[in-house]
Amino acid sequence: MTGITRISKESIFSDLNHLTVVTSTSRMYADCFGFTEEEVFAALAEYGMQDKCTGVKKWYDGFTFGKCRDIYNPWSIINFLKTGIRSAYWANTSSNGLVDKLIREGSTEIKISMEDLLNGGHLRREIDEQIIFDQMDADENAIWSLFLASGYLKVVKYALNEDTGEALYELALTNKEVEIMFRKMIRKWFSGSESSCNGFIRALLQDDVKSMNAYMNRVALAMFSCFDCGKKPSAETQPERFYHGFVLGLVVELSGRYIITSNRESGFGRYDVMMEPRKETDDAVIMEFKIRDAQDEASLEDTADAALKQMEEKQYEVILEHRGIPGKRIRKYGFAFEGKEVLIKS
Repeated sequence: MTGITRISKESIFSDLNHLTVVTSTSRMYADCFGFTEEEVFAALAEYGMQDKCTGVKKWYDGFTFGKCRDIYNPWSIINFLKTGIRSAYWANTSSNGLVDKLIREGSTEIKISMEDLLNGGHLRREIDEQIIFDQMDADENAIWSLFLASGYLKVVKYALNEDTGEALYELALTNKEVEIMFRKMIRKWFSGSESSCNGFIRALLQDDVKSMNAYMNRVALAMFSCFDCGKKPSAETQPERFYHGFVLGLVVELSGRYIITSNRESGFGRYDVMMEPRKETDDAVIMEFKIRDAQDEASLEDTADAALKQMEEKQYEVILEHRGIPGKRIRKYGFAFEGKEVLIKS
């Protein structure tokens, strides 16, 4: 009997009990769930593809069972041997609808963690392998347990606290195939608003605040409900981080033209986003994000003014000036958010 999560009816009071459950971290049958590296390289040699070993390892290696590492999924390897083309064979065998839903409707922390993973980072979490499917809604952190059990994440390090019995896992995306699957999935979220996103970038480069507002509100109306409509929306937890991450995602495509940094110290505080130009002909940009507090601010305009005032008082531009960029070439934008409404002032 096989599956991803535990059998939900397993209990001493049911007809289904006393099962030996073998998970991805179990040592039992560890080398039986896929091809070992020796088997894969031998198959490549037999097909005259010895020169493809490095690429195949990057794309399809990474699965870990117990202490057995360098396990490859058979479906992708078999298809690669037939076609000779690296592609996301295993990741495309299903719609990945549940994965899409869990990330898209998850909290800000889930989205930020996914961003870190896609950037090659590691995630440290306590994993509960006893979780069953029905508990996914009750425990949002269970998403990482599901992703580990289903092969989207791999164990980099593992530590057991013998006093508490809690297991701390260091996790990463399994391989290139999984990374490409996630990137395609996220691109689909933005596909309906691609023109508005590009329009915002053009307006930003031209210092056209009016158009920036128009495009940003269009994007917000289309996208915020899509990303933030879960049972625990980030608007109830850390909304500023959600908006911060959203705008940062829009400008990241300018990384070839600007050095983009976030949440770094400068002057007397920490700016939200700074864009330092790589060419002397471009202006530098500093952005500050604020959520409207109805008790302190009468309107979004007051909130945007507060963001601009904070940048002046904290002197965020100091680090840019130290690098030789004159004040007249430093643009500052205050972003005010309230739900799906956005106001930008400079």
